[in-house]
Amino acid sequence: MKDTLQERMQEALRLTLAGRLRDATQAIRQALKGPAAAQAAEDQAADAVVLDGCVFEVDERDVVTDSLIPGDATTVAAELQPSPQAAPPVIHHGPADADAAAAARGEFIDGAFTDAAQTHDYKLYVPPCAIGESGRGRPLVVMLHGCTQDPDDFAIGTGMNEQAREQGFFLLYPAQSQRANPQRCWNWFKHSHQQRERGEPALIANMTLAVMQERGIDPGRVYIAGLSAGGAMAAIVGAAYPEIFAAVGVHSGLPPGSASDVAGGLALMKTGHAGGRSHARQHAFVSTPAVATPVPTIVFHGDQDPTVHPRNGERVVAAALGGDAHASAAAQHRVEQGASAGGRLYTRSTHRSADGKVMAEHWVVHGAGHAWAGGNARGSHTDSTGPDATAEMLRFFFEQSRAQPR
Repeated sequence: MKDTLQERMQEALRLTLAGRLRDATQAIRQALKGPAAAQAAEDQAADAVVLDGCVFEVDERDVVTDSLIPGDATTVAAELQPSPQAAPPVIHHGPADADAAAAARGEFIDGAFTDAAQTHDYKLYVPPCAIGESGRGRPLVVMLHGCTQDPDDFAIGTGMNEQAREQGFFLLYPAQSQRANPQRCWNWFKHSHQQRERGEPALIANMTLAVMQERGIDPGRVYIAGLSAGGAMAAIVGAAYPEIFAAVGVHSGLPPGSASDVAGGLALMKTGHAGGRSHARQHAFVSTPAVATPVPTIVFHGDQDPTVHPRNGERVVAAALGGDAHASAAAQHRVEQGASAGGRLYTRSTHRSADGKVMAEHWVVHGAGHAWAGGNARGSHTDSTGPDATAEMLRFFFEQSRAQPR
């Protein structure tokens, strides 16, 4: 598409966000009547203008279609010719009087969810395309922060909101409270928070379902990720609710069901082996399947992590392969070496089933500690020199989708 049409569509978006709806409609009409649109009609092919994570497709019928990238989201067409009985239809991006600059960034809103006796706060990122309307089949990524963090800090450190704005998906950040854990850690090491329909896994799953229903999220494209204690809880929730989550991301985390008390959890973090009463359970986890329906999982872990031993990353991968530490021998296993733009070396291992389906992806970041790879230094627990864990997790997530029952 010609640059002039792109520029006119950008101007139309600016006018819409500023509340100047009639001016926006006129700008779109002028763009469609220009030489670039005429050429597109002659070619009998629709082009697309990509603005803030949306696609605005223009064809010879003068129709604007708003759809999501990536994925096969439902499209909504708006005829540009007004009728005498109604105001001119336009591209909808929220209230007409919304601040243009704020709307262009999307919304990061506070919320609270109550389930049985528990109430937890959360933050929800709504991309610009979906402000004032339903998710219309967009993906949702659930992000679980680490100890001492909160949703705002985690969003800054990972840069997830910026990616969601550009690609047009929703982000849900459940917030752990100091009442539940003094350090705001998710209680992954307690047996009461490791099973389906119990404790924090049930709370997170039900919160996710509520947001999905409220926002019209695509049920086949819901994902969960976390850092450290959040990564450990993401692994637990993904394993407990494979009918909700299509893929899991675990950064510097631990395998599900690998400790059942504080002593076992601390031993597992330090050595990669649980001690005390958890030792027998950890041994059983490594040698037998612990997950009835393994969910595709991507793992990031620094090999110099002093807080969570990198052996835990290997065991998260083992769980994704069915719980057998030697399952990679039966899977297609590819290993690549590389270096990030910041100079960090890494090893990336990809595991596929015999039919070629991705089961797990494991990134070992050499020389890295307990930090989100490629993160923003303005957030806590980040390593800006590492490979971009945010981009790679999203790439992995959006390659996976969960088939819906008919």
